[in-house]
Amino acid sequence: MLRQRVITALVLLAVLLPTLFTESVIPFSLFALGLATAGAWEWARLNGRDGPWAMAYATVVPLFAAAMGLWSAGAGTIWASPGVGWAWLTVSWVLACLVLMPQGPHGWAGLPAWLRLGSGLAVMLSTWWALTVAREVGVNWMLSVMSIVWASDIAAYFAGHRWGRRRLAPSLSPGKTWEGVAGACVGVGLMALIWMALERSLSVDSLSIFSRALKDFGLQGLLFILTALVALGVVGDLFESMLKRAAGAKDSSGLLPGHGGVLDRVDGLLPVLPAAMAVLALGVR
Repeated sequence: MLRQRVITALVLLAVLLPTLFTESVIPFSLFALGLATAGAWEWARLNGRDGPWAMAYATVVPLFAAAMGLWSAGAGTIWASPGVGWAWLTVSWVLACLVLMPQGPHGWAGLPAWLRLGSGLAVMLSTWWALTVAREVGVNWMLSVMSIVWASDIAAYFAGHRWGRRRLAPSLSPGKTWEGVAGACVGVGLMALIWMALERSLSVDSLSIFSRALKDFGLQGLLFILTALVALGVVGDLFESMLKRAAGAKDSSGLLPGHGGVLDRVDGLLPVLPAAMAVLALGVR
């Protein structure tokens, strides 16, 4: 299992790293589109659409992405994405989770198929779009956003393992605790301090989300934003757990040997990316 995980991670890095440091955003956007398309395929399978139906469903993602790319080119810049759009996506995530998570897997399974499948396309397309825009903003900005989820997961695991007592959502993910979430907030806060300190002494292509939020919203705003993003990352994780439990699946797929599926690896990023782009778009210019 460990060997599989390492090999898969190395292959992904071999594909990802060259796209990060090219002058054009297109190679990375295509890489992100591949992930979003695979994620859509997994979403279809988790919602009862397998075989050719899942393939046809996943094909919708690159078709819509192509149309969105043409629109952006016609507008002259990918920055045509309005900040209010990212804000609404974030609000939609919060409302969906407030309504659905208390009901558990049965609540999700009870929704009409068209709503479950339609929401999957919206999630995958908004994730691809947010990644593309984030890469255009700068590698430092994009990695700082993604690192919030990574650091949160690591800190929550260790804090929950050491001090975890009160379960967060036992019907969705029995291993998650409130103590783990608190540890995640502390871990991300420490990472933000270190990141900003390094940023002052290194040459970077863009401000991190930490420096940008501090500049635009002040210290209190930064603390609120970091806490909200940690919470959204947890929400994304729990939401995907709900989908898998509703489908009776352990992993979203076996596309990434040793890691499960694409959704298993990016679940926390799904609501965090649109929220981070809203922070950027609605900040002081």
